[in-house]
Amino acid sequence: MPRNAIAVMNTKGGVGKSTLVLALAETLSCYHGKNVLVIDSDAQASVSSMLTSVANLHRLQSEGLTLVDHLVGRVLQGGTPDWSRVVIRDVGDVDDARTVFLIPSDMQLTLFEREVSKEQLHARLRTAIAQLLLEVRSVFDVVLIDCPPGLSVLTESWLRESDFHISPTKADYVSVCGLDVFRRFKALNPEMGFAENLGVIVNMFDQTSATEAEYQRWLAENPDNNCFTGVVPRAQSLQDAARFRTQDRSYFAKYPGHVGAAVRALTEELLQRMAAGQAAASAA
Repeated sequence: MPRNAIAVMNTKGGVGKSTLVLALAETLSCYHGKNVLVIDSDAQASVSSMLTSVANLHRLQSEGLTLVDHLVGRVLQGGTPDWSRVVIRDVGDVDDARTVFLIPSDMQLTLFEREVSKEQLHARLRTAIAQLLLEVRSVFDVVLIDCPPGLSVLTESWLRESDFHISPTKADYVSVCGLDVFRRFKALNPEMGFAENLGVIVNMFDQTSATEAEYQRWLAENPDNNCFTGVVPRAQSLQDAARFRTQDRSYFAKYPGHVGAAVRALTEELLQRMAAGQAAASAA
């Protein structure tokens, strides 16, 4: 079974996580020919709105074609709904990145989690997540799960059932504290299993800031972080990339210049780290 499911999360919000998931998915598709599934597990549906129009996202939510509907069917109703029903194709606005697929989210996700907790269905939720990942791993080359900030019962299920996790962070004090909280959480109940740490990615990095440079060095010097070599700069073009356009654009128009170069280098390093993790698991 391929080891290709990656949970993307940080306990701290505002670190550019969803935009990074978008950039990785479109670069994997455009530059590496990968079939990429993005699972939007954040109730804010940020990456969903980056990959399709607001009108289409509203239609999908209204017609019951989201992650929430799949999980409600499995966990609360005890059914076996077909996951492929909620996979949306032809998403994104990059004309040369046509192999990105999406399981969209919905604000109702928070209500679903409340019901899971109220009814003490945590084990059934984790089983449903495990089954979903088991089935999509063999269909897609890479599965990216966009988790919300914080540590909910749903996020814990993704982290325990995924193969890998990566943690985007800003080079500042609060975001660094978020990583520390995450490490403490990971150390709890090791017998329950946990995704392998592919590394911390410094995102939204201000290359003119001496303070951020100091925090970056501090992060890199901590071996627990396993920091990626490259950083993703803070740039207006990445903010623009997060806005879905109804007219397609080229990859270079969406990720120009040094921003595109940084994203491509990061994606290459991600694939190398995945391959190393897969090889280590095979050898074990």
